[in-house]
Amino acid sequence: MPAYNCAEYIADSIRSVLSQTYTNWELLIVDDCSTDNTAEIVASFSDPRIHYLRNTQNMGAALSRNEALKQAKGRYIAFLDSDDLWLPEKLEKQIVFMQEHGIAMSYTPYYIIQPESAQQSMRSCPKSLNYHRLTQWNRIGCLTVVYDRNQIGEIQLPSIRKRNDYALWLTILRKGFTAYRLNEPLARYRSHNGLTKGNKFAFLKYHYQMFHDVLGYSACMAVILSARNIPYYFIYRLIDSK
Repeated sequence: MPAYNCAEYIADSIRSVLSQTYTNWELLIVDDCSTDNTAEIVASFSDPRIHYLRNTQNMGAALSRNEALKQAKGRYIAFLDSDDLWLPEKLEKQIVFMQEHGIAMSYTPYYIIQPESAQQSMRSCPKSLNYHRLTQWNRIGCLTVVYDRNQIGEIQLPSIRKRNDYALWLTILRKGFTAYRLNEPLARYRSHNGLTKGNKFAFLKYHYQMFHDVLGYSACMAVILSARNIPYYFIYRLIDSK
């Protein structure tokens, strides 16, 4: 769990981990030099399974997650941002699903909630994803992923500020793995903004950086893959709205 100035939400996120029906977990919280009272809120939880780490300088979510990965002792790795929530049976159901089917990486649908209202919608996802399909658009919610280190091995997130989770999924699936869906929404994502409210040029820049700098595509192919993401984004948004 990377954390930066998240005092408003992090207590709820931690409680969603404490409420898990699967109890053999450790929660590694990496504070990315917060200037609010995030540290005090984390310290108010006395559970020995919760471990608090603090960066010496602000490094961003990707490198903060990498610090946690270096310390993690478990076989299964899951991600939860400091403003998102897991439903109580998330870990138990997903790990059973993976063990029963020998799956290396899994994900689920998830709810999208608006901080300023009680409304929520559901983000769907396909039954399975290989590398080629995932290059079209990232259909995997970071807060829903669980992967098996025994199968995938040790891995670190690319050191890019944006789209680092997307780059990680592509890096994993590029090895020949397929990721599979457990078709039950088991997490809640807090939506603070979206592509339509953001800068389209920044969107293209971050995706270009991912395809070119991280995945090693030529400049021309990186532009093509980045531009191709845009129509797929709207196609999948239309699907989700239905």
